[in-house]
Amino acid sequence: MRRWFRKKDRKPDDLEPEAESPSEVEPQETAAVTEEVPPAPEPQLTARATAPLPGPPPLEALSGEGKSEPLPLETAAPEEPILDLEEEYREEVRRRRFSRFRERLTRTRKSLAGGLERLFLGRRELDAELLEELEEILITADLGVDTALRLVEVIRDKVKRRELHDADRLKEALRREMVAILTGPPPSRQAAKPWVVLVVGVNGVGKTTTIAKLAHLDRRAGLSPMLIAADTFRAAAVEQLEVWGKRVGAQVVKQKTGADPAAVVYDGLEAAQARGADTVYVDTAGRLHTKVNLMEELKKIHRTAAKKLPGAPHEVLLILDATTGQNALSQARLFHEAVGVTGIILTKLDGTAKGGMALAVAQETGLPIRYAGVGEGLDDLQPFDPEAFVAAILD
Repeated sequence: MRRWFRKKDRKPDDLEPEAESPSEVEPQETAAVTEEVPPAPEPQLTARATAPLPGPPPLEALSGEGKSEPLPLETAAPEEPILDLEEEYREEVRRRRFSRFRERLTRTRKSLAGGLERLFLGRRELDAELLEELEEILITADLGVDTALRLVEVIRDKVKRRELHDADRLKEALRREMVAILTGPPPSRQAAKPWVVLVVGVNGVGKTTTIAKLAHLDRRAGLSPMLIAADTFRAAAVEQLEVWGKRVGAQVVKQKTGADPAAVVYDGLEAAQARGADTVYVDTAGRLHTKVNLMEELKKIHRTAAKKLPGAPHEVLLILDATTGQNALSQARLFHEAVGVTGIILTKLDGTAKGGMALAVAQETGLPIRYAGVGEGLDDLQPFDPEAFVAAILD
């Protein structure tokens, strides 16, 4: 199976939170407290120093020649419940994502899971005819020819080795292989400040609203995002980004309509450094991936960002409309050749039966899917979870 490209691994570092400065104490208040408490005689000070103080028991008990002994087990703070709570929290997050995916991917599930259910109905033997029908169902669900062939070939090989004996095991094998296709490298942690994200895509895929949702996620995480309005040609594009910026509480850097997008990006990054922004999202004009001049302009924006801030842009996110189906593959290939895409965001998954194209994009491009848009609300941009996604379209 030939892939067009692979994403390079990154070695991110954790961000260090800024320490808060301690509050200052008024000298007058300190002086007042000192006058109210008279100094005690020296013998009483000595008595207080040697007498045991009331309150919680010490962490360690000294014995022998200064050696420390741990407290008895019943007084030590248990760690297992904390770990259990963390695991329980992760499971709860996964359940919520699965529930949201399942709710919004109803059309895809009816197309794929419904087809599989009809295929296995009344059949006990996994024969060549069944595998051919399985391949047809996968292609119809918009997984793409290459992806469907890969999945069926894996199933056929397991059948030959007598690892699969019934429909339930076949479905489980199909699930594992789909999750493997969708599982990419983890996203890069923000190792630079500001962390610059270039957002690209064709017209009408939802770049501006997706940027607002990303900024909303940052605000919830305690970060300070900034938006750069580099779409200077589309009517009301700057105003639209300003409205979203006010709604999510993010600063917006703009210039007049018709300004050079690369110059707007340069000034925006300068402002981000001066204002201490944590993340910067660059909103670019929608452009057809087949238009050479527009793609060259996108390359210029990329070079300008790197000139102003070495290493920028740190992420290039491509927005793909899930309703476009297999046409998204050619978009991914050409945008990656132009600016080096590092991740994909799928939008409008709630309004299509072509959710299977997520597997086609991941399989044939090698690019990881970072987020999935399952609605128009600010909280409808979900971090992409391969297991939850596959469960939502198969069960």
